[in-house]
Amino acid sequence: MWMRRPVGRATIGRRRSLLRTEVFEPDVTTGELELEERHSLRRVAGLSTELTDVTEVEYRQLRLERVVLVGVWTGGSVQDADNSLTELAALAETAGSEVLEGLIQRRSQPDSATFIGRGKVDELRDVVIATGADTVICDGELSPSQLRKLEEQVKVKVVDRTMLILDIFAQHAKSKEGKAQVELAQLQYLLPRLRGWGESLSRQGGGAGGSGGGGVGTRGPGETKIETDRRRINTRISKLKREIKALRTVRQTKRAKRTNSGVPAVAIAGYTNAGKSSLLNRLTSAGVLVEDALFATLDPTTRRTAAEDGRVFTISDTVGFVRHLPHHIVEAFRSTLEEVAYSDLIVHVVDGAHPDPEGQVSAVREVLGEVGADRIPELLVVNKMDAADEETVLRLKRAWPDAVFVSARSGLGIEELHAAIAQRLPRPAVDMRVLLPYDRGDLVARIHRGGQVLDTRHTEQGTELKVRVGQQLAAELENFRAP
Repeated sequence: MWMRRPVGRATIGRRRSLLRTEVFEPDVTTGELELEERHSLRRVAGLSTELTDVTEVEYRQLRLERVVLVGVWTGGSVQDADNSLTELAALAETAGSEVLEGLIQRRSQPDSATFIGRGKVDELRDVVIATGADTVICDGELSPSQLRKLEEQVKVKVVDRTMLILDIFAQHAKSKEGKAQVELAQLQYLLPRLRGWGESLSRQGGGAGGSGGGGVGTRGPGETKIETDRRRINTRISKLKREIKALRTVRQTKRAKRTNSGVPAVAIAGYTNAGKSSLLNRLTSAGVLVEDALFATLDPTTRRTAAEDGRVFTISDTVGFVRHLPHHIVEAFRSTLEEVAYSDLIVHVVDGAHPDPEGQVSAVREVLGEVGADRIPELLVVNKMDAADEETVLRLKRAWPDAVFVSARSGLGIEELHAAIAQRLPRPAVDMRVLLPYDRGDLVARIHRGGQVLDTRHTEQGTELKVRVGQQLAAELENFRAP
C-alpha cells in the first residue's frame, strides 16, 4: 500500500483551465439574473463559532472551508484515479471550498474502519496540520463508523462524496419540488449517521424524575435526545414523501396532456457541466442559467420548438449526472428523471474537452438504465469542440461515428444537430387526404401541431390537405376524408 499526491495547488490550477464559462449574447436573460443572484447571495462555508479556548475569541477569522481531498485507488489506471480526484476538487470548489491538497492511496479495497487505513491516518493528520485545513473530503461514501473514527483521529470535520453532492444540490435547488427532493435525500442520508456530540444527544427527557410531570403514561426512563431527533426526522421524511408524491401526480398529468396532444418530447441528458443548459439556450433561446460549475441547474426546463419541416416538439433540460451518483439522489429525483424515460428521443450531451469522455458516457448510461430510459433512442452529441484537442476529436469520431460534434458556445455544428434531431423524431404513421370545412380551423391547427402537412389546396368547400398523422388523430379525421 502506498500513497500518491497527484492533486495539489498547481495541478488543480492547471486543470481548472479545462473548464469554461459559456457565455452567449449580452442580452439580459432569466438565467443571467439568476446567476447574478446566486453569486450575490453565495454562502460563506465553514463559518463556525466553536472555540478550543475562550482566549481565542479575539483572533477568530471568517473564512471559506479549506479542504484536503482523500481518495482510495482500488482499480483502473492511474489516470482514472487522477480524474476521479480532480472531479472531487471541482465538486468541492462548486460547494464554496478552497482545495489545498489531494491524496490518493493504493489499496485493494477501502479500509472498513477508517477508509484509508490506520497507518495512513497519521500522514493525513500531518497534511491537515501543515496546510491549515479544517475539513477532509473523502472520494467515496463512508459508513457512520468510518466517519466517526476518521474525525476522531484527524481532529477536523470529515465529509464524504455523497454529503458533498447533497450540499451542492441544497444550494442550487429552486423549485418547490426540487427543494423537497433534496431535503428528502439529505434526511435519508443523515438518519443512519445521526450521532451525539458530547452528551447532548445522550440526555434523557421526560420520565418519573422530570419536573414537568407529564402525567399517566409518560413517566419512566423517557427517551434520549437522539431518539427524539430520529423520530422527528422520520416524521419529516414521511411528510416529504407525501408532498413529492402529490407533485409527481401533477407532473404525470402534464406529461399525459403532452402525450395526448401527439407532440414528440426530446430530453437533453448528460454528465454535469457538459453544456446541457448552454445547448438548450442555443437551440431554443431559453435563457436558462449557465455557469461553469457542477450541478449548476437542477430544476428541469422545457421549451417548445419546431423542426425545419414544421413539426413541433418539446425539448427539456434535465439534472446532470456524475460518477457514483448517490442512490439517495436517484431515488429522491426519480419523478424528475422519469421525464427522460417518457421522452421520444434522448440527446446525450458529452463534454469533448473532458479528460475521460468515454467514462462520462458510461456513467450517464448507467443512471439512465436505473430509471428505465435505456431503451429510448439516443442521439450522442459531443459538445465543447472549440476546446477539445484534435487527437481527442479524431478518437471520438472513430469511436462514435453517428455522433454530432458541436460547440454550444460558438454555434459550431448547431445546424447539423437540428437536422439530426428532426431526422430521429417519431414520424406520424398514417397518410391520408382530408377536406376540412373552413370553420374547422381547430383541426387544421392540430394537424400542423402534431402531424405533418405534405400538401395544401384551398377549394370552395374548404381546405384540402394531404397529411401524415398519428393513429388517434387519423381516427378523428376519418369523417373528413377527401373523395
